[in-house]
Amino acid sequence: MGDNSPEGEVRKRVQKVTIKFAGDSGDGIQLIGTQFTLATAIYGNDFAIFPEFPAEIRAPAGTTYGVSAFQIQFGSIDILTPGDEPDALVAFNPAALKINLPHLKPGTLIIININEFDEINYKKANWESILKGEETLDEILSKFEVIKVEFNKLVVEALKDIDIPHKDKIRTRNFFALGLVSWIFMRPLEPVLKFIKENFGKKPEIAKANEISLKAGYNYGETLEIKHKFPRIEVQKYVFEPGKYRYISGNEAFAYGILAIKEKTGIPLVYSSYPITPASDILHYLEAFRNFGIIALQMEDEIAAVNTAIGASFAGGLGITATSGPGLSLKSEGINLAVMTELPLIVIDNQRSGPSTGMPTKTEQTDLLFALYGRHGESPIIVIAPQSPGDCFLAVIEAAKFAIKYMTPVIVLSDLYIAMGSEPWKIPDIDSIAEIKVDFWKKPNGFQPYARDEVTLARPWAKPGTPGLEHRIGGLEKSHIYGKVSYDPQNHDFMVKLRAEKIRRAQADIPDIQVYGPDDAELLVLGWGSTFGHIRAVVDRAIEKGWPVAQAHLRYINPFPKNLNDVLKKFKRILIPELNLGQLLLLIKGKFGVDAVGFNKVTGTPFRESELMQAIEKELINMEKEGKLSKHIEVYEGKFIEKREEVAKSAAG
Repeated sequence: MGDNSPEGEVRKRVQKVTIKFAGDSGDGIQLIGTQFTLATAIYGNDFAIFPEFPAEIRAPAGTTYGVSAFQIQFGSIDILTPGDEPDALVAFNPAALKINLPHLKPGTLIIININEFDEINYKKANWESILKGEETLDEILSKFEVIKVEFNKLVVEALKDIDIPHKDKIRTRNFFALGLVSWIFMRPLEPVLKFIKENFGKKPEIAKANEISLKAGYNYGETLEIKHKFPRIEVQKYVFEPGKYRYISGNEAFAYGILAIKEKTGIPLVYSSYPITPASDILHYLEAFRNFGIIALQMEDEIAAVNTAIGASFAGGLGITATSGPGLSLKSEGINLAVMTELPLIVIDNQRSGPSTGMPTKTEQTDLLFALYGRHGESPIIVIAPQSPGDCFLAVIEAAKFAIKYMTPVIVLSDLYIAMGSEPWKIPDIDSIAEIKVDFWKKPNGFQPYARDEVTLARPWAKPGTPGLEHRIGGLEKSHIYGKVSYDPQNHDFMVKLRAEKIRRAQADIPDIQVYGPDDAELLVLGWGSTFGHIRAVVDRAIEKGWPVAQAHLRYINPFPKNLNDVLKKFKRILIPELNLGQLLLLIKGKFGVDAVGFNKVTGTPFRESELMQAIEKELINMEKEGKLSKHIEVYEGKFIEKREEVAKSAAG
C-alpha cells in the first residue's frame, strides 16, 4: 500500500479518491473546488465533479440550508461519477459537517476548521445534541480520521505582514485549506498560483495574501507531524487516448457547440435567452464569442427570448434559446409557434427540481414528458438528451442538423448535474465535424411555402426579401402546399399527421441503440440523459460479479431509435432508473409493452452507485423468485449478506 519515497514521505497509492469541500456559500468553496479540479486535470487524472449550491439565495451564514459543497472523484482509472461517500471531507463549519456526516463511512479523513466549532455556530446549525451536552464533537468523530486545523488563526499569523483588513485575511482560509489538501493528495500548486496572479492581479495585496495562505496550507502539511498520522495519498495518472484535452462543464460545451454550429452552417446564429439557473452561464460564455459572429442577446423575459430565436430562423439565421424550470413552461407557446411555422429552433433545457420555482440549484429529470407533450395540440418535436458534460457539445450540433434538415424545433434535455458538472474533454478537430447542410430555396418558379421534400417532409426554407418568394407563415393552420390560412377539418387532420410523420422520419438519421454487457444478459438497465455514468459504473460492477446484467442508454427520446423494440424484447426485465417518478417507464411500457420496472427518486441529487447496485440486486432476486433467471445468481454482498435459505423461508412465511 505504501512505500518510503526519496524525500522520506509516506505515500499511500490508490486508484481513485473522492474529496468533498463544504462550507458557507461565502467561503469560496466552488472557487477552491474548481482550482483543485484544474490542478487534477493538469496532473493527468480522469475525474468527475458535482458542485452543490444552496437553494436559498443568501442563506444565513452557518445554517445547514446555506451550505455550499464541491465533490470530485479522480483516479488513474476511468471515472464515471463524482463518487458516493467521500474519502476525505473538508468542513469549514459545523453545518457543513452536520449535513455530510450521514454520508461518511468509518475511517473517512475529515479536516475541520476548528476555529468555527463554537457555541454560536452550533446554534446556527441547530446541532441540539452538542448544545445540550448529550455528546461531544470528539465522540461524534470517533469513527473517523480527523485533522483539526485552526484555519482562521493560521492565516492571520501567515498574513501578519500584509496590510489588508482582518476580515480579508480570514477570507483567504479557503486557499489555506486548498494548500493543505493539495499537499495530502499531491496536487501541483503552480496552476493555482497562476490563477491567483491572473484573477487578483488588480489587487496585488489580495493576490499576495491568497498566495501566502495557499503556500501556508501546503507547508502546514509538510512541517507538522500530520504526515506521521496521515500518509500523503498518491493517485497515479490516467492513460488518456492521445489528443489535446481540457476540462469542460456542460454549459461550456453547449457554448462551444453553438460556436461550431456557426462555423459549420455559415449562416447567422442568434442566441437569445433570459437569465435563469442553471442555464445562464451559456449566455456568459457566448458573450466572449462575439468576434466569431455569434449574436448573443439577453432578453427581458422567456417569451421574448424564444420568439426572438424564432424570428432569427424566419430571417434566415438559426435561433437558439436556453432555459430551465418554469422558463420551459413560458416558452411552450413559442415552441408551438415554431412547430406550426415549421422553422428550425433549438431549445436547451437544463432541468432542475420543480414544480414551479422548486429548488433552483438541485438536479432532476422531471421535464421529459413536458418536453414531449407539454404543449397544446398535437405538436411533436425532436428531443435529444446528452449523457455527460462533454457530450453537450455534440448534442447541440446534432440538434442543429435535425432542426435544419427537418425544419422543426429540437429540445436538448440536459440537467443541472450535467450543466454544472465537469469532466476531461478531448478537444475535437473542427475539420472532423461534418458541414451542416443549409439549402435555402432560391428559385421563384414553383415555390410554395408548404410544399414538402419527398424524403424528409420538410418544407422549404425561404429567406424573406428574396424576390418571388413572398409567403405567409404564422400560428394559424395552413393549407397543404400553398400555406394559406385554412380552417378546413380534413386539411387540419392531414397537416397534423404530416407534421407527426416528419418527426417520425427523423428516425432514419438516428443510430441504433447499443447494448453494453454480456450476450446472455437477462436484466437490462435502461437509462437516459445524465444517469449514464452512474448506470455504467454499477453495470460494470455487476458484470464483474457474473450477474446477467446489461446496459442500454437512450440519447434520442423522440423519435426513439428504430431498433429499440427489438432490443427490449430480448430481455426478461427492464430496470429504468430515473430522477423522476417514472416518466420514461411510462413511455416504454406504453409503447412497447415490455416487463419494465422503475427505480426512482427526486431528492435533487444524482443517483448514488450504492443505491443503484441495491436496485439491481433487488430485481435479480425478484426475477429468480419468479423463475425468470436461467441460473442461480448469488447477489448478496457487504451489509446485504444473508443466507439464501433464510431469505427463502422469510418469503415462504
